[in-house]
Amino acid sequence: MTITIKKDFCAEEEIKKSRFICHLKRVYTEEEARDFIAKIKKEHYKATHNCSAFALGDRQEIQRSSDDGEPSGTAGVPMLEILKKRQITNVCAVVTRYFGGIKLGAGGLIRAYAGSVGHALDQVGLVQFVTQEELILKLDYSNFDSLQRFLSKQGLEISESEFLSDVTVKLFVDLDETERVLEDLIEQFSGKISVTKGEKQLVEVDI
Repeated sequence: MTITIKKDFCAEEEIKKSRFICHLKRVYTEEEARDFIAKIKKEHYKATHNCSAFALGDRQEIQRSSDDGEPSGTAGVPMLEILKKRQITNVCAVVTRYFGGIKLGAGGLIRAYAGSVGHALDQVGLVQFVTQEELILKLDYSNFDSLQRFLSKQGLEISESEFLSDVTVKLFVDLDETERVLEDLIEQFSGKISVTKGEKQLVEVDI
């Protein structure tokens, strides 16, 4: 299961007079992530720090973080830990800090940077990628209404239909649900519908 952000996002909060601005962007390569970090650093060149973290790959195989001048381990790593803990991938987070004159200490920095990313993730909305498989059904006209009722109960929608000498219906089913749906179809229509499998697709589903 791959979870990522629904859209690019920015959120800001103030902690002891310091401004913390969290920028989130969906990325798929290290180059994209580093370009985004460079872009934020250019936009906020007057900021005290632009700390970053990103995770890439279906299983977060690539992980990088930077404290950008904050004490070692107080910014980038806590930001990355939030992404890891929530199993969020293909996301680059950059937290820009404008120092407000009050030192936070190591613990305060860790809470501020991790919290900034966590709060932004709470607001942005998340999606997961689900693999679906196409099912192509052929049936007589007389069974079409029954099939529509069956699919409606299953929460499935017809993606394409063709009415010739018989009816051809195409729909996509979550891959881990395919076998169950096929068994239910066979039980419900006892051989009156022929089924073949088509292509697979990856879709985003809100969490």
